Amino acid sequence: MEQELSRAVAQRTGLPLHGVAAVIELLDGGATVPFISRYRKERTGSLDEVAVRTIETALKLQREIEARRAFVRQAIEAAGALTLELDRRLAEADGITDIDDIYAPFKPRRRTRAEIAREKGLEPLARIIMAGNTSDPEASAHRFAKGEVTDSDDALAGAADIIAEWASDNARLRGITRNTYRRSASLRATVAKGKEAEVAASPFAQYAGFGQSVRRISSHQYLALKRAEREGLLKIKMDLGDASEELDGALCRAFVPRQATAPCAKIIERAVCDASSRLLRPSVENEIAAELKEEADRVAIDIFASNLRQLLLAAPLRGRRVLALDPGYRTGCKVVAVDESGALLADSVIYPVPPKNDTAGAARTLSSLINKHNLNAIALGNGTASRETEAFLRRFLADTGLMEASALYVVSENGASVYSASDIARHEFPDKDVTVRGAVSIGRRLIDPLAELVKIDPKAIGVGQYQHDVDQSKLKDALDYTVMSCVNAVGVDVNTASERLLSYISGIGPALASNIVAYRNANGLFASRAQLRKVPRLGDKAFELAAGFLRVPAGKEALDNTGIHPESYPAVAALAKSLGVAVKDLPANGPLLDKADINALAAAGIAGRETLTDIIAELRKPGRDPRTDGDSDTFTAAVDSFESLSAGAVVPGIVENITAFGAFVNIGIKERGLLHISQLSKRRVASVADVLHLGQQIQVKIIDVDAARHRISLSLKDV
Repeated sequence: MEQELSRAVAQRTGLPLHGVAAVIELLDGGATVPFISRYRKERTGSLDEVAVRTIETALKLQREIEARRAFVRQAIEAAGALTLELDRRLAEADGITDIDDIYAPFKPRRRTRAEIAREKGLEPLARIIMAGNTSDPEASAHRFAKGEVTDSDDALAGAADIIAEWASDNARLRGITRNTYRRSASLRATVAKGKEAEVAASPFAQYAGFGQSVRRISSHQYLALKRAEREGLLKIKMDLGDASEELDGALCRAFVPRQATAPCAKIIERAVCDASSRLLRPSVENEIAAELKEEADRVAIDIFASNLRQLLLAAPLRGRRVLALDPGYRTGCKVVAVDESGALLADSVIYPVPPKNDTAGAARTLSSLINKHNLNAIALGNGTASRETEAFLRRFLADTGLMEASALYVVSENGASVYSASDIARHEFPDKDVTVRGAVSIGRRLIDPLAELVKIDPKAIGVGQYQHDVDQSKLKDALDYTVMSCVNAVGVDVNTASERLLSYISGIGPALASNIVAYRNANGLFASRAQLRKVPRLGDKAFELAAGFLRVPAGKEALDNTGIHPESYPAVAALAKSLGVAVKDLPANGPLLDKADINALAAAGIAGRETLTDIIAELRKPGRDPRTDGDSDTFTAAVDSFESLSAGAVVPGIVENITAFGAFVNIGIKERGLLHISQLSKRRVASVADVLHLGQQIQVKIIDVDAARHRISLSLKDV
């Protein structure tokens, strides 16, 4: 059974069978995707994390298919209807839809028109007509005109209902209908009665009168249509157009027996057309809608996950002591000072913008905080009053010379309010209000985006499209995996990591993360990875899965600050011996590591080639942070108001969100400009992410300004 499962997953993913089988065995043994892809390369044939995650997803789907197959086989067998042919078809069915097509005739039924006709004893008449061997169906029907059946017409109508149900349950007819819809159906949108003005003023105005084939409709279009329909603004209909009559003809040709007499054939054809309009089409339309929704969800979730990964893996600003500001008007600008680790040093409130305009008092407060706490970077939230506060800060820096202008960074506030009201924030700062907590979060995002953003529900970070419209279970799974993947790719310092950050480490989870922090608080800093074994309930399996992703920078074992797994420490010792040095001489010693003979060590059974290659890569840069540098220059806007915008102007901007249809760009004002995918290049662009990334600074041309709706259209063409 396991071999069949591995073959099915390998076929579904197109990945090597040996590697697929190994990954499935490891997953079933409790291993995580990051652990398998990083530390079990010899077993999997060096499958990377994307491949291992693909196998994990395909395995879940295949097991759902197998469970459905077993249920249907059992149900048909219990009904006494399982034949060798049905069993063969079930075994060959490739998906849940195919399995359900086979199951359709045997499903328990509600009291349908066909069921009522059966209760009247009309199924034998339906079988006579389907056999097509009577030249006078009406005469045959006359024999059934008794009891609740008033006459032959009533009998024929009941028999036709039964035939219609047979047609709707026929797997071939369902396949024909399904394929016709996939090939020829279109989605049409019309404005709901009385909603014309509301639609015209809504984001869905472009969808009034919208029409697109189901083959070509994009994910964002479908999600927008469904939201507008849910809000009662639009009505959505699936339309076959000219293919409608062709479909009924194809269904009749496929279902009417060749030997049927003309009178029988007419009855069957009418029954098939009835089945088509009343049973088959509505059912298949629901199927196609579900397929469109599933694909739209997949695309939206993939984009959200990709954006989230970019945010989480943004380069940290190490070694900086930060002045962080959460700007505001009436209630003032909340200011905090945090040290290199993000610990709160002091907090205050300043009023440098309207209505108070106390720039002198604000300057004194900031100067005092900077001098007292040796601050050397500024993080400014990008929310309300950000632009005015930024202008004040630039004047302040120019006047005082306390920092270079390049030390000022504008940081996204998305999700900061969610964090500040969370249990995590209350636990960290029980005696501070939400405004101070929010400012601390802004500062910490600059110091280490990953460590801070993991405390926030990924959906609140604001880098997706229609995230509230997609399957929430799948969205959570994808985003949780993305966070886990990023955390493990970077690794964490076990002595400084928060409980939330530790919970994403392979094999840890919330309970063990809490135990690690409790042990650290009670016993002091960890001196080695091995000491983790003393943490309550952290057993051998959890240690195996987690140890390689946890770092002890100042520990007694130098290898504990690398991505080398403790199980490979003997291999490192053998490597050092082969080079005639001690283990402590290996880290960061490139010339020495260049002399290592990986093939000889692998041949001697020290470790596999892939593991040895990874060991040497880690030794070259011990304690390295894989996060790459992004755009480090401070973004300086050239626009100060919506009213100052004009078509044709070229202005600087910074990419804040990426969607399937384009990117939203901050050009320095509250309104974000839309850079549609069609405006990214003179050549066709398949994916926005192929051209842009979050945080990228670009020059954009303003091509349209919609004053009524405060919308800005941008272009990268001819810039």
